[in-house]
This record gives sequence, structure tokens and C-alpha cells, in this order.
Amino acid sequence: MSIPRLLVVDDDPDMRSMMTQLMQKNGFIALPASTEREIRSHLSNGRIDLILLDVMLGDENGIDICARLRREQDVPIILVSALSADHQRMAGYEVGADDYIAKPFNPQLMLARIRAVMQRARRSSSLAYRRRTRTFRFDGWVYNGKRDDLHSPEGYLVSLSQRETALLKVLLANPHIPLTREEIVAALDVTGDSDKPEAQGRAIDMLVGRLRSKIEANPKDPQMLRTERGVGYIFAADIAVEE
Repeated sequence: MSIPRLLVVDDDPDMRSMMTQLMQKNGFIALPASTEREIRSHLSNGRIDLILLDVMLGDENGIDICARLRREQDVPIILVSALSADHQRMAGYEVGADDYIAKPFNPQLMLARIRAVMQRARRSSSLAYRRRTRTFRFDGWVYNGKRDDLHSPEGYLVSLSQRETALLKVLLANPHIPLTREEIVAALDVTGDSDKPEAQGRAIDMLVGRLRSKIEANPKDPQMLRTERGVGYIFAADIAVEE
């Protein structure tokens, strides 16, 4: 199972350090940030599973940042603030925040609410993945999610197995994001003769190899479905999505 990656955003160094340590002690990878620029840098450099965003960030406003992020990102956002009046909470929810936690907060209650938001987000993502009917274009290839068919740059229909199609969908939904084998297993909802991580990892490696043989010009030197050393795999192609 992958370790959730949280972004802790607060301009107060002591509060940021305390919250980061709290997250790390409770099984999360916690990355600190204090400005919108730092938030965007983290988002562009790797997977972020949830953002804890302080409302008052010096010259910046967490509500405004949340609104801008929500127009571009589906990442869950929990606003944290000493401002706890109903109209202030409503302002957060209206711009797309998933939850609003008032300071001072009970650490265990905060952890419980973080886990609840992440669980809802995983469920929502899972359902969206299964309902996907969009068309994806990448490096000359075209995948039609409604018909579940894949055409090569030359226009040929390429036959994929059900498992290969499922893997392609996961990759298309997460371009340029390094995915561990465990994350791929979870996304594919893999069941088999063995639930041992090493066996599942080998199964993913074999599945990746089969998909590479069908979409890569040279499967031994893949340009799209690359190995990310020490992590797993990354789909390195730029993707255009059409509804």
C-alpha cells in the first residue's frame, strides 16, 4: 500500500512544523509549504493526496488559493483556520474545500477527518474511473473510453486484453506521475492466486511488458511507459483529453 502524501501549508513556522510532525508520526508523508508558489511546485513535482491549507497566509488568502486550485485540480483540500464563524466556513465550502477545521483543533479529530476525506476521494476517483467515457490522444495514439478501443498512429485497431485495457486506463488517468507497483495493483483491483506483494509486483511487471509490446515502437527502449527506478512506472507521454 502506498503511503499518503500530504501537503501542509501554513506561514507560521512553528504551526507548520507541528502539523508536519503530527502527520509523519501517524503514517503520512508530510511536505511543508507556506505560499501558493510552493504549493504549485509540489503539485508539479509529484503526487499529492491531500492539502491542509491554512486560510490566513500572510499576504495570501487560503480561500482564494483553494478556488484557483479547484479550477485546475481534483486533489482533496482541507482548510484550517482560526476563523470559525458559519459564514467563514461556508466561504470555504463554496470554493470547493472538502472540509474546514477550526483552530485550535484536537489532533486525533484532525487525523480522523483527514482519513475520512481521503477515503471519500478514493471512492469518488474509483467511480469516476469506472464511468470514464472520454477520448485520450497521446503520441499519435487514440484511446476511446466509451468503446474501449485503441488505434495506433497508423490508424490500426490494436487488440488489448481486459487487464491491459485496465492498466492503460490507470496510466492515462495519471500521466507524468510515478506510480508504485502497489498503487497500480490497488487501482486495478487485482485478485489472483497470491496476495503476496512480491507476487503481485511480478504480475504488474509482466502486464507492463505486454502493454509495452503493443504500444511502444521499441519495447526494450520504451519512450512512453517508462520504468521509474526505485519507484515503479511512469507514463511519460503528453495526453490530450476530449469529452
